[in-house]
Amino acid sequence: MKHAVISGITADIGIALAERLIADGWSVTGLGRKLERLGDIGAKLIDVSLDDSVQLADACSKIEPWDLYISCVGTMQPIGPFFSSNFDQWQNTIELNSLSQLRILHLLWENRKVNPDVMFLAGGGTNNPMSNYSAYCVSKIFLIKMMELLADEELEANFFINGPGFVRTKIHEETLIAGENAGSGLKKTQDFLASDEGTSMDDIYQHMLWCMQNRSAATGRNFSTVHDSWREGSSLAERLVNNTDAFRLRRSIIEG
Repeated sequence: MKHAVISGITADIGIALAERLIADGWSVTGLGRKLERLGDIGAKLIDVSLDDSVQLADACSKIEPWDLYISCVGTMQPIGPFFSSNFDQWQNTIELNSLSQLRILHLLWENRKVNPDVMFLAGGGTNNPMSNYSAYCVSKIFLIKMMELLADEELEANFFINGPGFVRTKIHEETLIAGENAGSGLKKTQDFLASDEGTSMDDIYQHMLWCMQNRSAATGRNFSTVHDSWREGSSLAERLVNNTDAFRLRRSIIEG
């Protein structure tokens, strides 16, 4: 039986992916806090604070060999202009959104099975400024580059990061609480929550499976579940194999 480890399993996306993996015959181990909100979803759950390195080391030492690691950890706080933000909170978000997640992967790495898959979640702001969400944006870009670096170092593994787009999860409560500090993000979030739009959990899951099935094309890449043509089958994979720059962080060159 294949085994997946999900950090931040109490996140709405984490719950959804766990349920779908279990339905497809996987065993799942989940890391997180406030696990009682999950009920019995059929996963092995480990209560651990992701910002406590000692707890993490102990928890990861008890996890069985794994085929897939998924990180669903994320917070957007502090929301507001950088120079008006509490810097300690800003730094803590960088650590939670990037370093803590990589620490888990580092701790788990020696206990991986052959040819593992690793998925992180990207966020907005990769291509354009995401004003008032700098800690969230920068930490996601950190992870995007790490996927490329790890893919170059560990050729037997498949590292990818998927941006799910706007999803109906509890993370939007952070923007509503921030109010005017969120700038234009407040109205964008309010309009989204008042609409019937949003990426489905099934699309997020199917996109992950596509990346796992198209390893040579996916590894080291930053994908958009909403905007990329992965639903068309192998055509996107074929184009990516022949383009080493696509879906990666690159400096745009002005010709002439």
